Amino acid sequence: MSRVLTGDRPTGKLHIGHYVGSLKARIAMQDSHEVFIIVADVQALTDNFSCPEKIRENILESTIDNLAIGLNPDKVKFFIQSAIPEIAELTIFFMNLVTHARVLRNPTVKQELKSKNFRNPPFGFVAYPVSQAADILIVRANLVPVGQDQKPMIELARDISKSFNKIYGCNVFPIPIGVYSANKVLVGIDGKFKMSKSLNNAIFFSDSDEIIKEKVFNMYTDPNRIHPTDPGRVEGNPVFIYHDLFNKNVLEVQDLKERYVKGKVSDVEVKHRLFLALTEFIAPIRERRIYFEKNKDIVWDILRTGTSIVKKEAEHTLELVREAIKIDYFK
Repeated sequence: MSRVLTGDRPTGKLHIGHYVGSLKARIAMQDSHEVFIIVADVQALTDNFSCPEKIRENILESTIDNLAIGLNPDKVKFFIQSAIPEIAELTIFFMNLVTHARVLRNPTVKQELKSKNFRNPPFGFVAYPVSQAADILIVRANLVPVGQDQKPMIELARDISKSFNKIYGCNVFPIPIGVYSANKVLVGIDGKFKMSKSLNNAIFFSDSDEIIKEKVFNMYTDPNRIHPTDPGRVEGNPVFIYHDLFNKNVLEVQDLKERYVKGKVSDVEVKHRLFLALTEFIAPIRERRIYFEKNKDIVWDILRTGTSIVKKEAEHTLELVREAIKIDYFK
């Protein structure tokens, strides 16, 4: 059975952009793969080091969202990154296998540095792609479901795995394969950037129907369409992107598109139909979320159990690593 590693930075609640990026793939894989979900608190601290309480508070939030979308803790192992010190040790070994320049050339790192306006970033932030490779390989995962924007990270993890096995003449690590969503990223409700909690352009699983309605009706559509009778553009239109992803009524979506192009439907109707589709999708998730919010002890038990299992797996991985590097002095 193939092993899967994926997870989230606990910096806030999850949103439908996360669902498109990797959550949907997690649900599909849990019945046929051994799935590990990492709550990446150490990685989150690289750019939140001055407010650790934010990370602590959101460990439960991100786990609850994963459970609410339908991940089964009997099938999926949730674990907290900082509770597995072997990841940090493996990161140190991996740092010897990649140059500083290679990490800085990483397009994802470049974009993150730009978006966070870092002039002199902490080294922990610059080095987090190497730590991310350690996250994946500490459980010797074969598959990593992530968004398209994470491709450079997976390529680095693959190169590190290949280098380790080649240099030390072993086969300790598999070469992980990224499992990418068909959509590069989900555009935010502002129509300008990818959906992100930090940009305040997201629709969250915890949003009420009233909030969802407000966000949907404030969404950007075709800026050149002034009147309902004006022909509109469907391609690249955020409202129709969301319809394609979340409206189960394919015939309705097709009808709306045809009428929109011909100038025979208003933005109000198109947005109202999207609002109904999104509330139908989110309502059962929000209901499960409320249950886990009221039973946080259950969530902590799930995290404790999963972390304990992963700790043993990580210890075994480091035994193999030390043996390969020939630093297992006291075995």
